[in-house]
Amino acid sequence: MEEFTNILTAIDSVVWGPPLIALILLGGIFLTFRLRGIQFRTLGLALKYTFKNEEDGKGEVTSFGALCTAMSATVGTGNIVGIATAVVAGGPGALFWMWLAALFGMATKFSEGLLAVKFRTMDKKGHVLGGPFYYIENGMGQKWRWLAKLFAFFGMCVGLFGIGTFTQVNSISSAVTGFFDPAMAYTVTLFGAEYSIATVIGGLVTAVFAGLVIIGGLKRIATVSERVVPGMVVVFLLFSFTLIFYNIDKLPAALLLIVQHAFGLQAFGAGMFGAILIAMQFGLARGIFANEAGLGSAPIAAAAAKTNEPVRQGLVSMTGTFIDTIVICTLTGLSIVLTGAWPVPGLEGVDVTTYAFQQGLPFPPQISAFILMLCLVFFAFTTILGWDYYSERCLEYLSGGNIKHVKIFRWIYILAVFIGPYMTVSAVWTIADIFNGLMAIPNMIAIFALSGVVAKETRDFFQRHKEGKIK
Repeated sequence: MEEFTNILTAIDSVVWGPPLIALILLGGIFLTFRLRGIQFRTLGLALKYTFKNEEDGKGEVTSFGALCTAMSATVGTGNIVGIATAVVAGGPGALFWMWLAALFGMATKFSEGLLAVKFRTMDKKGHVLGGPFYYIENGMGQKWRWLAKLFAFFGMCVGLFGIGTFTQVNSISSAVTGFFDPAMAYTVTLFGAEYSIATVIGGLVTAVFAGLVIIGGLKRIATVSERVVPGMVVVFLLFSFTLIFYNIDKLPAALLLIVQHAFGLQAFGAGMFGAILIAMQFGLARGIFANEAGLGSAPIAAAAAKTNEPVRQGLVSMTGTFIDTIVICTLTGLSIVLTGAWPVPGLEGVDVTTYAFQQGLPFPPQISAFILMLCLVFFAFTTILGWDYYSERCLEYLSGGNIKHVKIFRWIYILAVFIGPYMTVSAVWTIADIFNGLMAIPNMIAIFALSGVVAKETRDFFQRHKEGKIK
């Protein structure tokens, strides 16, 4: 088993190596220049569209609902655990390169959202299906259908075998157990192993609530996401801003430290170059993985938005990267740097962020830990919902629209959530990580191939907007 895990780790390091990271980052840079810095010029308009739905748009859910569905999958444990891992491994400078990845990634996310609406399909009942598989097939042509199927297969595997199920519910049950029963004082024996009662209850409650939402399909997922995602984001922002406010005197030094580490200024000679590479590697990789720009997941949700304007939905999709990385991930990272949690020996993962909250917030440590535990639980829960939707749409495309297959898949997905707390997640997470990276390859090929369509649609939209023809 150890040899198998080592093989998976080696494959993962190749898939998520410099070539893929460079492909996604260069794609964002290329689109930024081709679209004349659209993420900088139109961010205000994009945020306005995010909270103002299109009244006569065609689709299944509101633009805000589509964004929340996408963010339910994007805003997850990576915003709390992943950022801590990046800062510990790559130093505070990783945050700078994460910002860079997000700023260019916004242009990529804009293009994905635009293409998703431009090339989506809609039946007589108003059921929408779209995403990379359709902008590959309908945009690049039937001869590229094999590439679309490849993307759909990878996307389905990511949701079912890791990111959407096992790893998320395992994070939930671990967080609940870590708070309520850290000493494993109350245990039961299941499947030949000993588990805390808190683990069992946490996993069961998660599976039941996830099942109730998932069985209801897209509209129920979107409805729950519209209510839960904004709420959990606001709570996390509130306490993160409180932490920064109470440590505001340390903020200038923290920002200086981030810049110093980003450019290796704390090292000398060859060590400077090595420090820069380490910070870049972890910052860029975490930034890409956190906001999913270029991976092709978010446009699956964007395609269902009630809109008649592809560019409009592209702008809305773009704000997801801004909120997820520029705002949420930044606050997590700053909290860790401000409180000096990143170099503390023996701390890793969620323990780093927990330490930062306990040291930085003006509350008793148990309350701070409880707040972070709740944020982690809700972040992970909504990721379960978002990735179920992505996986279903990928399967629907692969099966030629066979809804029976989708309904069966839902129950398999719920079963995976149910058994998640009792799985060894290291190998499963690596497999999911590999599939996640493989999703990006066909998606980025399509974005490069269709960048001319993106540029033309964008020019046409803003010309009509300038002439007052856009409501």
